[in-house]
Amino acid sequence: MDYPITPAIRVLREKKINFTPHVFEYVEKGGTKHSAEVLKTDEHAVIKTLVFETNERKPLLVLMHGDFQVSTKELARALKVKTVAPVSPENAQKFTGYLVGGTSPFGVKTEMSIFAEKTIFDLEKIYINGGKRGFLIEIEPSDLNNVLQIETIAVGIKS
Repeated sequence: MDYPITPAIRVLREKKINFTPHVFEYVEKGGTKHSAEVLKTDEHAVIKTLVFETNERKPLLVLMHGDFQVSTKELARALKVKTVAPVSPENAQKFTGYLVGGTSPFGVKTEMSIFAEKTIFDLEKIYINGGKRGFLIEIEPSDLNNVLQIETIAVGIKS
């Protein structure tokens, strides 16, 4: 199957991580719900990569279940900062090198802290962005730790 060779894919290949590529038609504002429908999987296993910034202007990534939201209040408390807020799509692209809707935690432009909802690691398989809109990769959650330096947190709220 043909799939895009993105910075994320280069990193996974370099680290010898097994993944299954899934390419599908991107739907504007379709989000993880659309991805889960197309891949015939539970939205809970579709992991979104979200870019936030602290009040000190420090960018960070949060990996979260598709059917959950991030409690910015809990996230700020966990990080011991005043506030945390999502960045603009322009800044998200500037920090990661990826378009919003195609953000992967692998191969980002700016080095930043990465946090993952701890229950992600309870799943057998996850679907996470491969670095392009309409392109998810299926991997084992433990592979996140084999490639990224992740801190686990509990800041998810069922949406």
